[in-house]
Amino acid sequence: MVKPLPAASDPELSRLPLEELRRRALELKKKRDAYIIVHNYQRGEIQDIADVTGDSLALSQAAIRTDAKVVVFCGVDFMAETASILNPDKTILLPEINAGCPMAGMLSAGQLRAKMKEHPGVPVVAYVNSSAEVKALATICCTSANAIQVVRSLPDRQVLFVPDRNLGSYVQSQVPEKEIILWDGFCPTHQRFKEEDLLSAQVQYPDAEFVAHPECRPEVLKHADVITSTSGMLSAVKNSGASRFIIGTEEGMLYKLRKDNPTKEFILPTQKLICPTMKMTKLASLVRSLERMEYQITVPGDVAALALESVERMLVLTGETPMVAIAGY
Repeated sequence: MVKPLPAASDPELSRLPLEELRRRALELKKKRDAYIIVHNYQRGEIQDIADVTGDSLALSQAAIRTDAKVVVFCGVDFMAETASILNPDKTILLPEINAGCPMAGMLSAGQLRAKMKEHPGVPVVAYVNSSAEVKALATICCTSANAIQVVRSLPDRQVLFVPDRNLGSYVQSQVPEKEIILWDGFCPTHQRFKEEDLLSAQVQYPDAEFVAHPECRPEVLKHADVITSTSGMLSAVKNSGASRFIIGTEEGMLYKLRKDNPTKEFILPTQKLICPTMKMTKLASLVRSLERMEYQITVPGDVAALALESVERMLVLTGETPMVAIAGY
């Protein structure tokens, strides 16, 4: 994906109150026949205006189910790329072009090719938190929810897992029969969350269940009552008898958890769990995006076709219907 220079900020929009921005956003949404999809880590003001919220792959799939021709993806760049790959006939907008995923940026296609040469014939499992170019080189993709299933499904004893070393380490602990070769990438937000942060929170809230995302450090995960994806957190909390939870993932997740579970208490163990790029998107960003139809995200056809293959292998394995025909590219 080639990123253009960001547009100059609009001083008029930045001065408007949230209610006026919300009104404008809804008017523009109707005018553009747009569908707004929002990641669980986004600001509350963005989650409130969403047609659907969720994790990155679920949102890309949700984009397929809408008849709208314009999809605004409030998240980070790799998510909009995946939405474009799965929806080649739709206009995919990313409101903040510099909203990138640092972990996805830790592995380029060139670096992956070099690593694959070091381990010829070893299948590559690419976490969906990766660029389209990396997905295009992968044997199969995975999410944090199905990574264990994906790795177990491969007949090979060795697996090259990219780009998240923490998720890969967690998978290794659950699939000891495999030898997982890890790329040294990580989510900086989850990586900043340390064991001492958690232990301090547990002293203050000894009765709280600890629900952690597998992107957390291994020494943090060993204390978890539940290790699961963001979508898994929603169901885990709903089905738990506990009334208080320490949440080990990005701060935006607590907004949805609190809305869905008003009688339960949710604790962020540290302010380190705030992703700066996830917080770039504001209501003013959304209004500007719909006004100017920016920034349109596309993936070159050859890359998109190969990336789609690795995504669809995962979807077939997990029992989901393949989303689009590869021949469409």
